[in-house]
Amino acid sequence: MQQGSRLSWSDLQSLARRKPAASAAAADGRRLAKALSVPHLTAIGVGSTIGAGIYVLVGTVAHDHAGPALTLSFLIAGIAAALSALCYAELSCRFPSAGSAYHYSYICIGESVAWLIGWALILEYTIGGSSVARGISPNLALFFGGQDKLPFFLAQVHVKWLDTPVDPCAAILVLIVTALLCLGIKESSLVEGVITIANVAIMLFVICAGGWLGFQNGWPGYDVPKGYFPNGAGGVFSGSATLFFAYIGFDAVASTAEEVKNPQRDLPWGMGLTLSMCCFLYMMVSAVIVGLVPYYAMDPDTPISSAFDQYGMQWAAYVISSGAVLALIASLIGAILPQPRIVMAMSRDGLLPPIFSAVSQRTQVPTLSTILTGICAATLAFFMDVSQLAGMVSVGTLLAFTMVAISLLIVRYSPPNDMPMVGADPPSLESLALHTGHSEADEGVLEGPFGNVDEALTASEVTNMVRGQKAKRCILMVCFGVIIFVPAVSFSSLPFYIRCTTCALGGLLLLGATVVLSCIGQDVRSSRQTEGFMCPLVPVLPICCILINMYLLMNLGSHTWIRVSVWLAAGALIYLFYGRNHSSLTGTAYERVSPA
Repeated sequence: MQQGSRLSWSDLQSLARRKPAASAAAADGRRLAKALSVPHLTAIGVGSTIGAGIYVLVGTVAHDHAGPALTLSFLIAGIAAALSALCYAELSCRFPSAGSAYHYSYICIGESVAWLIGWALILEYTIGGSSVARGISPNLALFFGGQDKLPFFLAQVHVKWLDTPVDPCAAILVLIVTALLCLGIKESSLVEGVITIANVAIMLFVICAGGWLGFQNGWPGYDVPKGYFPNGAGGVFSGSATLFFAYIGFDAVASTAEEVKNPQRDLPWGMGLTLSMCCFLYMMVSAVIVGLVPYYAMDPDTPISSAFDQYGMQWAAYVISSGAVLALIASLIGAILPQPRIVMAMSRDGLLPPIFSAVSQRTQVPTLSTILTGICAATLAFFMDVSQLAGMVSVGTLLAFTMVAISLLIVRYSPPNDMPMVGADPPSLESLALHTGHSEADEGVLEGPFGNVDEALTASEVTNMVRGQKAKRCILMVCFGVIIFVPAVSFSSLPFYIRCTTCALGGLLLLGATVVLSCIGQDVRSSRQTEGFMCPLVPVLPICCILINMYLLMNLGSHTWIRVSVWLAAGALIYLFYGRNHSSLTGTAYERVSPA
C-alpha cells in the first residue's frame, strides 16, 4: 500500500489478483501426508453428510411440506446437491490442494473474493461443529433414563448469569475429536470410517425392519385422503429446499484434496459415492417411515422411533438413538476436519499469520491450526446455544457452492494463464515469476480475471483472446442476471408488475449469456485436460447450480444475513489491514484487472 491516505488504482487492482495454479501447495516441506484413497474419502464424505438431522427432517418435512412424496423431495434435493458436487469434482482434480472453495476462488476469481469465502467457511465449520456437539447430550439422555439422570460431565447445566445452559459434554467431545485429528489424517479417517459403518448399519436396520412392518400392515401411510401429493408440487419443492442442507457434507471431501494419493481419480469417486450412498439411504428411510405412519400423524421431533413405537417395538428407540449419536459424532469429525486446512491454506498465501501454516513433521497435519480451531469450537459449544446461529452455516456453504460454480465457468471459458500440470510438484511463486518473466513491473501485459491483454500475439492467440473476452462478459452477464432474477422470484411482497419486469430482464440476461457461451466454445487449454474428471453439460449445469444456490441464499431470512454481514465486515477489515499487505502475491507475479 502506498503512503498517504488515498488508495491508488494499483492498490484497488490488487484486490482482484489471482494466484498461479501451479503455486497451490507449499514447496518448503509443509506438505500434508498423501494417505487417502476412495474408501477413506467415502467415509469422510458420508460421515460428514449424514448427521442426526435425518432422524428429525423425515418427520418435519413430511408433516409440513411433502407428505408421502417425501422420497421425491429427497431425490430432487440430491440432484440439486449433485450439481455443486460435479463442479467441485472437476476443480478438485485441476487444483488438488488444501482450501477447497477458497483455493478455487483464489485461482479463478481473485484474492478479495477468496478471502471472504475462506472467512465465511471458517464461520461455517466453527458453528457447524459446535451445534453438532451440543446435540449429543440430549440424545444420550435416553440411555440414562432421562436428561436429569445424566452424569454431571454429560448433562447441560444452567448457570444463573448465562441465558443458555453450559454443555461440558459438547466441549469434551470437540476436544477429543481435535486430539484425534492431530494424530494424522489416516488415523482420523479410519475412526470416521468405523463410526460411519455403524451408523449406516443402523439406517439399514430401519429400512429392513420398517419394510417388514410395512408389508405386514399394508403401508397405511400411503393410503391417505389427500393422496401422494397433499400440498401439490409446491410442497414437494419447498420440502426439497429444506432437505438440500442434508447433503452439504460432501465439500469436506474436497478439503482433503492435498492428502489424496491419486486426486484425479479418487476425488470424483469419493464425492460421487458419498452423494449416491446418502441419497439412497435418505430415500429408503423416508419411503419406509412415511409408509408406516400417515404424514399428519407423525411426531416431528422423533419420527422414526415413534413410528416403531406404534407397532410395539419400543426397544428400537435405543437402536435409533444410537444411530443419532453415532451420526452426530461422525458429523462432528467432518465439521472440524476441513477448518484447519482452510486456515492453513490462507496462511500459506500470507492472508493469515504464518504460524497457522505449520505442519507437524511426524503426523503431517496442521497441528497448531487444528488445536486452535478445536479450542474455539469447544468454547463456543460449551457456552452458547448455537441453534439460532445455524442459518449462518448455510450462508457459508451456499456462498462457497456459488463461487465454485462461477470458478468452473471461468476455468472452462477464460482460464487462468497458468494451468496446473498434473503430477508435477508445484514451484514457488518466485520461481514461477522468473520462469514466465512476469513481475509486478510487467503488470501492464498480464491478463486478469476480467481484463485485457496488450502484448503482441499470433493470429490464433488473438482469436482465442477475443473469445476469452466475450466469455468474461458473458460470465458477468450470468452473475447480473442471477442477481436480478432470483430476488424477483423470492420476494413475493413486491408488486406484480415489478416482479414480472425484473424476472423477464434477469431471465433474458441468463438465457442470452448461456446461448453465447455455448456458441463461442470453451478455451482450448481447458478442454485439453483428459486425466481428471470433466463436469458435463457446461455451461448449463454450473449456471443452474448458481441459480439454485442463490435462491436458497435469498430465503435464509434477514436475521441470518445481519449476523453474517457483521462477520464478513470484520473479515474485510482484517483483510484490508493485514491480509492484503502480507499476501504472498505482493511484490511477485500476480494477475490484474485492466481498467479497459
